[in-house]
Amino acid sequence: MGFIDDHRDVEAVLHDVLAGMVEAVRTRAAAAVALLGIGVPQVPPIIPRNHFSDAQAMLASATGEEIVGDPDLAPAHERWLGEWALAEHGSDFLLVEGYPMAKRPFYTHPEPGRPEFSNSFDLLFRGLELVTGGQRLHRYADYATVLDNTARESLDGYLETFRHGMPPHGGFAIGLERWTSRLVGASNVRQVTLFPRDRSRLIP
Repeated sequence: MGFIDDHRDVEAVLHDVLAGMVEAVRTRAAAAVALLGIGVPQVPPIIPRNHFSDAQAMLASATGEEIVGDPDLAPAHERWLGEWALAEHGSDFLLVEGYPMAKRPFYTHPEPGRPEFSNSFDLLFRGLELVTGGQRLHRYADYATVLDNTARESLDGYLETFRHGMPPHGGFAIGLERWTSRLVGASNVRQVTLFPRDRSRLIP
């Protein structure tokens, strides 16, 4: 989506997408919800959010682990944060903002004033990362700064657009199979995948 101020605009759109998905499940799949005994989540008016650095500090304090400075959250940490969001805010959803730039793609916009962090986020749903999103770089000069000559040459077609001007923009990607798995309480995402693939299964 274009013409945004920052990643918070992307989060606002994500909120409405989630609310629409939940309402569709509740109304259009009511029979399946009843059959499976699914607890359909509520999307709160404002999804609680934590900065990555604050989330790490909370985790370190609660678990005694030396994790401050790690560039990512382990699955166990996401589960803990999901339980915290439910206990503290009554929310199955939690936004974790400001992941370190070291763990984000080159096109991610840095956080103003703290360039080691990013204007990006993960949305956790019941303790599992469901969505990654954020603000992207939109100025060619910024790409020229973060990419070396070899990378710029290999991405020349992509970068050509930015030479002519691009609005501030961003977006998100949602894991629909993760969503379904968490929604129905499946023990493995393969159970809700039409044609699951792994190292030992390629067909059908």
